[in-house]
Amino acid sequence: MFEKEKNKLEIRIKDYLKKEGINESQLEFRQIPFSGEWGLAIPLFPIAASEARSGKKVIVPQRAQQLAQGIKDDLGELEEFSHIDAVNGYLNLYFSTSKYAQRVVDTVLEEGEHYGKGENLGKRVMVEYSQPNTHKSFHVGHLRNVILGGSVCRLLEFAGYDVIRANYLGDIGLHVVKWMWNYLENHRGEEPGENKTHWMNDIYAEADRLYQDPENEAEVRELYARWNAKEPEVVALWKKTRQWSLEGFEQIYDQLGESFDRIYFESEVEEPGVKLVEEMVKDGLAQDLRPDEPVIINLDDYAGTEDEYRVLVLLRSDGSSLYATKDLPLAIKKFEEYDFDRSIYVIDVRQSLYLKQIFKTLEILGYDWADKLYHLAYELVNLPGNVTMASREGTVVLFDDLMAEATRRAREIVEQKNPEVSETAKNDIAEAVALGALKYTMLSRDNTKIVTFDWDAALDFNGQAAPYIQYAHVRAESILRKAGGRLPGEASFPSELVKAEVDLIELLTRLPQEVLKAAEELRPLGVANLAFDLAKGFNDFYNTCQVLNVEPEVRAYRLRLVAAAQQVIATSLDLLGIKAPSVM
Repeated sequence: MFEKEKNKLEIRIKDYLKKEGINESQLEFRQIPFSGEWGLAIPLFPIAASEARSGKKVIVPQRAQQLAQGIKDDLGELEEFSHIDAVNGYLNLYFSTSKYAQRVVDTVLEEGEHYGKGENLGKRVMVEYSQPNTHKSFHVGHLRNVILGGSVCRLLEFAGYDVIRANYLGDIGLHVVKWMWNYLENHRGEEPGENKTHWMNDIYAEADRLYQDPENEAEVRELYARWNAKEPEVVALWKKTRQWSLEGFEQIYDQLGESFDRIYFESEVEEPGVKLVEEMVKDGLAQDLRPDEPVIINLDDYAGTEDEYRVLVLLRSDGSSLYATKDLPLAIKKFEEYDFDRSIYVIDVRQSLYLKQIFKTLEILGYDWADKLYHLAYELVNLPGNVTMASREGTVVLFDDLMAEATRRAREIVEQKNPEVSETAKNDIAEAVALGALKYTMLSRDNTKIVTFDWDAALDFNGQAAPYIQYAHVRAESILRKAGGRLPGEASFPSELVKAEVDLIELLTRLPQEVLKAAEELRPLGVANLAFDLAKGFNDFYNTCQVLNVEPEVRAYRLRLVAAAQQVIATSLDLLGIKAPSVM
């Protein structure tokens, strides 16, 4: 935000250092920890230490202070800064409060939704997330994956990366054949209604129960053999029913605001995977212990480690494929298609060892891009009562059921708070609040921490929850609407601001650095916390500072501050995949 000032300062300071016989100097600008005024700090210790290393007889702390004082005297008074101090080897430059505040607010309003956005970095990142199985449910266990992956994509894009959103669907295997068997036996000719995933899951759950009967299991195995033989009738049914699953997933992704640039299927990498494993056996990289044992690779033998990577099973003893059979060619296919700088796998923490094995195997295979693969691990989601989400129906809570319950609860709150709005508006607001509540609950916890979902906390309009943040955005909108919807073209800030104004402006400055940090760490938590801090800061300002019924010059700069705060709140929510409503 103050690059011009930094550049001018750097030129002046380097000119002074040259007079001191210091020609090669790298200046470091640090933001002074905020304590009521804003400023930049430049440490002179590195330069003094460099002089000492070159043979000059200097005492580093004393020399650093001498340089800081010399620069201060040489600079004199600068228009952009209220005062300059030379303290303990640091040159501290403090901005004029009024000019800094105005610059911050003007910059936010000029750049709008692009405020805080990084320059294009020329780096391509693939993020693989969601990864549901077709012919099965989309449940709460999948939800954190999608929400985390989507937010990470938004953060990376905002930070300047070229992002490819990828999804990898399990469209083959015993679960698919069980589903098709039950469909043929008990539901032949039926087609899904509006809620496709719910219908698909009901048939799967029924199939899973029926499969316990040995006679039914034998029939399923027979159908599996026909599937492996690629009988046209079975393949046609598979394609038709898989499409129903895809359409159901698309409904959910649309509701969650997610989309994908590339969808991979297990079916497209299974055969290449089997061939790859056979080549590994031929090359002596893998051990073929069939027919009694599977095909394996002892990774610790290659890595020279003990019990770190262990043994990875590549093919079953009967020659059928495993996850590893398919994940290896999938990684190769991704790189051949996109030549990425980094490939991120959003997969739960229980798969940490497995992915470590996959990455190591690719390294052993000679792929120099194997070190570009990264596992973004996340913990599970529990419901009240410590019920852990699993893929079997005993503890499954389907996404659409959870979403319906969230919307119902949000609708009740909307009815209480804003009963006069139309029914359509109430439904739209309730959905935005419900989705926001679900997403913020997932993202306001560290990726590696278990999330325990609690309705009261998730829908709290007065606590650290999405509705509280959304409501701050609505309050800002209300003020701007009452002001006529037009902002003053420009406004000067006074030299003395009340604490709530100063605190809010300070929060606005944090967005660019929080986005950069979150993108680097693949951790939306920092932005989730900032969104809450912004809402709290705005509410403190709202309760402390009158905006509309004050002198024209005060009204002008406060209206612009309100608009800037609203914009940064909206951007923060958007990075989390949460809508910022205008009415609640």
